[in-house]
Amino acid sequence: DWTCNDAGPIVILLHGLEGNHRSHYARGMLQVLPQAGMRAVLMHFRGCSGEPNRLARAYHSGETGDLDFLVATLRQREPHTPIMAVGYSLGGNVLLKWLGEQGAQAGLRCAVAVSVPLLLYDSTRHMTRGFSRFYQWWLVRLLKRSYLRKTRHRPGPLPVHEVQGLRNFHDFDDRITAPLHGFTDAMHYYTVSSSRQYLTRIRIPTLMLQAADDPFMPDSVIPAARELSASIQLDVHRHGGHVGFVAGNLPWRPRYWLEQRIPRWLQQQLSDHAPAGQG
Repeated sequence: DWTCNDAGPIVILLHGLEGNHRSHYARGMLQVLPQAGMRAVLMHFRGCSGEPNRLARAYHSGETGDLDFLVATLRQREPHTPIMAVGYSLGGNVLLKWLGEQGAQAGLRCAVAVSVPLLLYDSTRHMTRGFSRFYQWWLVRLLKRSYLRKTRHRPGPLPVHEVQGLRNFHDFDDRITAPLHGFTDAMHYYTVSSSRQYLTRIRIPTLMLQAADDPFMPDSVIPAARELSASIQLDVHRHGGHVGFVAGNLPWRPRYWLEQRIPRWLQQQLSDHAPAGQG
């Protein structure tokens, strides 16, 4: 999904688990980025756009191939246009992992990652406790629904009659995500796909925005300074929840702080790192 303006720097948006262009953070950014003179393109992960995914494989937290293809396509189409990226939650993990894989060859001017579950095992374990269990129940329900919808056209690794027995992320990842994408089990998937191990390899300006009260992850996911490359700015806020960061005093008129912070930071990076002779 593209915004309508036909000129300006390009910002790739990567949504979270089972998200799409209707997710509140995506809707907001698709609105404010054009106002800041940028074009936004939201990359739907496989099966999230409403169109059926015809391949057996789906998407997951460590799958960077589609992002790599999109960046290469945009660079080929507009070789002189600055390209940036913003990833939320799962999309943020994909983005950070890809940036680490690419290093100095990433081909982006800069990037922003929001509310990222940097250690997947720690995050999935955290979501089995307390109020976080509600979010897990809701998201696993969406994942099971997506899997069942897809099995109408193509059989998956788990028989349909066993799907309702999946109770949490670990169950789903162990029985479906892992075998579908070549991992031996859920732990193998979590270990290989967690983005924190890639942070030291990132070589483009990258802003990471995390909240200490994020119900999707424990404090242990926040990296130490030694785990960050010199290109990363890590901002950990006391409040913000998971991809929330709501400002204002009127609950019926929320203002999303990210819609101000992210465009400003992107504009600053464009200014600071503009080629010689450009503003």
